[in-house]
Amino acid sequence: MLEELWYKNAIIYSLDLETFMDLNGDGVGDFEGLARRLDYLNAMGIDCVWLAPFQPSPNKDNGYDISDYYGVDPRHGSSGEFVEFMHQAKKRGIKVIIDLVVNHTSDQHPWFQDARSSEDAPHRDWYVWNKKKPSDWNEGMVFPGVQDSTWSYDKKAKSWYYHRFHDFQPDLNWDNPDVRAEIKRIIGFWLELGVAGFRVDAVPFMIESPEPNTSKHELNFDYLREIRRFVQWRRGDAILLGEANVLPEENKKYFGKEGNGIHMMFNFYVNQHMFYALATTDIDPLIEALEATRTHFPTVQWAHFLRNHDELDLGRLTDEQREKVFARFAPDEDMLLYERGIRRRLSTMLGNRQQSELAYSLMFSLPGTPVIRYGDEIGMGDDQSLKERDAVRTPMQWTDDHQAGFSKADKLVHPVIDKGPYSYHHVNVENQRRDPNSLLNWMTALIRLRQECTEIGWGGWQILKTNKPKVLCMHYSWQGSSLIIMHNFDEMAHEVVLDLKQERKDNQEKEHKLIDLMVKYESKADAKGRHYITLDAYGYRWFRAGDLSHLLKKG
Repeated sequence: MLEELWYKNAIIYSLDLETFMDLNGDGVGDFEGLARRLDYLNAMGIDCVWLAPFQPSPNKDNGYDISDYYGVDPRHGSSGEFVEFMHQAKKRGIKVIIDLVVNHTSDQHPWFQDARSSEDAPHRDWYVWNKKKPSDWNEGMVFPGVQDSTWSYDKKAKSWYYHRFHDFQPDLNWDNPDVRAEIKRIIGFWLELGVAGFRVDAVPFMIESPEPNTSKHELNFDYLREIRRFVQWRRGDAILLGEANVLPEENKKYFGKEGNGIHMMFNFYVNQHMFYALATTDIDPLIEALEATRTHFPTVQWAHFLRNHDELDLGRLTDEQREKVFARFAPDEDMLLYERGIRRRLSTMLGNRQQSELAYSLMFSLPGTPVIRYGDEIGMGDDQSLKERDAVRTPMQWTDDHQAGFSKADKLVHPVIDKGPYSYHHVNVENQRRDPNSLLNWMTALIRLRQECTEIGWGGWQILKTNKPKVLCMHYSWQGSSLIIMHNFDEMAHEVVLDLKQERKDNQEKEHKLIDLMVKYESKADAKGRHYITLDAYGYRWFRAGDLSHLLKKG
């Protein structure tokens, strides 16, 4: 059955429609433009595209303030153009998942406009109200330093309303069964149009029952199971990919004891410790994070990523660890955001090709499904002159022509990067496609390699000890074959001694060869079963062996 679960061995590509490709020349990306770029994604080996919100919106928060769940914002095209895009994606075997933003709506949504009209309004109880100013009105902000409160007063409603995010994003009342019924209609609508699932925004806040005057809000995991059941009945292979930056001990509640909760979750915990390892070469906290987030049921899966459309949130690190990452990757104060994160792209943070390759090779080799952010495959940079998270939301750099080939318009939704080493004149798809040694061609090869390594998506794994404290060595085993993948976080080269403890059983010798999957090389074990593997500075090696499943049985 596991082999039928497409998400276990997929490559997901995250993009924002408004900054990917503009075909009609109005400066904003659209579905027609995205459809024209599907061949690019297909050639790269992408299995699934994750679209940021594209529904009608006042667009005060990058589209996450939705005013109509059943349409397409005219900036991006029409519903007909969405369906045509879906048809073109299906022809190429590319699945599409979309954002499900149902923790809150825009304050311009007809539901909220009705809710604030009177206490007897049909949608009044679709939101969370309180007559008096709550004592915790300025606690629990998602965007500290930018957001002032979580309760705001509405003069027309003559009441206070709750909003985990900005004041123009009032929270929906999930305790109201009518709200949950409407959310199922929204899910059913998009499933009928062919989407393969949803990236569920802000899951912990979505299922909480906010009470005024207290910071302790009950989480209703039954609501997740209810949505899961609906999705499975409507389309058996559709998935829910949750955004929940929670501690490891909370994960099982989201996945469900028997895998009956959310299918996939982003592994924020490992992501943050991965950046700590990249900044310091100390891999022990990363190993602890990997062990702490082992999945407990075969159908659930982690989604691993390096950067996304938000800040690089480091809130789960200790103060000391976080300061070390800040010192390495964000030395200037204007590179920081919300008192916990970094607003830079991967390439500008790492600053060199070697570490960028190390980081992506590492992410692709972690137990779970890789998620790539648009533009990272060519090493796009950021624009620190833009406010907050917009710094990492600049248009895709296709060519060195006008506006990076993104649009013919003179004024864009966000300006392209046109100065410095990350300018579109230097960093663009067209140039890299023709350079066999480019980051784009390297990434394409890595994607194809990962798709061939089903042991990572489906197999069991463990950390193997080596004689080098700055080298991470992981072993995977699935259906009689094994992978051994090594990453050197050090700026110095190392020779790793790997003891696979070869044994003889029934007069049959265990596999003693490691076959390099990236270059023409084989490592043969010596008489004691040891391999000697050389790793360059920031080097990585992927090896396949025969049946090394006995390693998983070690005490």
